[in-house]
Amino acid sequence: MKRSFGSKLKVASVVGARPQFIKAAPVSRALRRVAHEVLIHTGQHYDHGLSAVFFEELNIPPPDYHLGVGSGSHGWQTGQMLIRLEETLLIERPDWVLVYGDTNSTLAGALAAVKLHIPVAHVEAGLRSFNRRMPEEPNRVLTDHVSDLLFCPTQTAVDNLHREGICRGVHLVGDVMYDAVLDHLALAERQSDILTRLGLEPGGYALATVHRPANTDDPTRLQGILTALTQMEWPVIFPVHPRTRQRMAEFGLDLGRAGQNPRLIDPVGYLDMLILEKHARLILTDSGGVQKEAFFLAVPCVTLREETEWVETVEAGWNRLVSCDPASILQAARQFRPSGTPPPLFGDGRAAERIASLLAG
Repeated sequence: MKRSFGSKLKVASVVGARPQFIKAAPVSRALRRVAHEVLIHTGQHYDHGLSAVFFEELNIPPPDYHLGVGSGSHGWQTGQMLIRLEETLLIERPDWVLVYGDTNSTLAGALAAVKLHIPVAHVEAGLRSFNRRMPEEPNRVLTDHVSDLLFCPTQTAVDNLHREGICRGVHLVGDVMYDAVLDHLALAERQSDILTRLGLEPGGYALATVHRPANTDDPTRLQGILTALTQMEWPVIFPVHPRTRQRMAEFGLDLGRAGQNPRLIDPVGYLDMLILEKHARLILTDSGGVQKEAFFLAVPCVTLREETEWVETVEAGWNRLVSCDPASILQAARQFRPSGTPPPLFGDGRAAERIASLLAG
């Protein structure tokens, strides 16, 4: 028997990191038309530039709960989230717990719910990099295997689940990040002045992001990436994640002096990032979300990893995987010029509506 809030379904949405805020924006809007949503922020990302600015720009309602977990080792962070999420779910007793993506917040939300016998719905289910050394990969696999509803962005994700024996509750809905880009690109064009502030011309610069521990915590890999960025023939704009900046200081990688490539800037909000992505001649990244946004915006992407969970972007010819030595990165940056337009692999921009409908169904 469902526990209802008045006449509506009650859904607890768990978010904690920048990519989840972007995904939650369209889903929350659609969900609140058919259900009572309780929004729980774990505090995994807590800097204003990685958290609050996204709530402001994406018009996401303020969290009903902010658990304030913060940084820590994977075990400590996940454990603290699990404790605090369990306490919150015992208070709220939702009908569903909705989790996003593949962070520690995702896994903690799923585990807290399943231990309390609350059904779990997973947005962005079925992704696989097939590299278990990536911290995100166990989070994805474990979350999928305890979920009751699995919302897949692509047919590849559906196929991955079927190969693991997961067939019930699997739905191909499209990609909610594509919904978010369609919802906010025109607004970004009107409101963002990031190109003017940075003195950039459309098509006259490359954009780089680096944040994954495999790259930031390995001094050889991080130095290889930064060396390549210093040797690019175009200006490189590099919004620096706090962890990346910390590791650069620890490893003695002194960059960002006046006139030197890359140009280091603080993390930017979603609207500014969309504009930087749209008008870049090339994107270099280790972010799954940025890979997709590059694809949606028809910008060539060089991914600074040996594998990706978004294999569709590689197969379509708009994403190229490279190792982290400078020669490989520079060669890909100079020679990679996809032609045509990216095929429509990520849905029609109505994934959030389908998710809300399936939850309410």
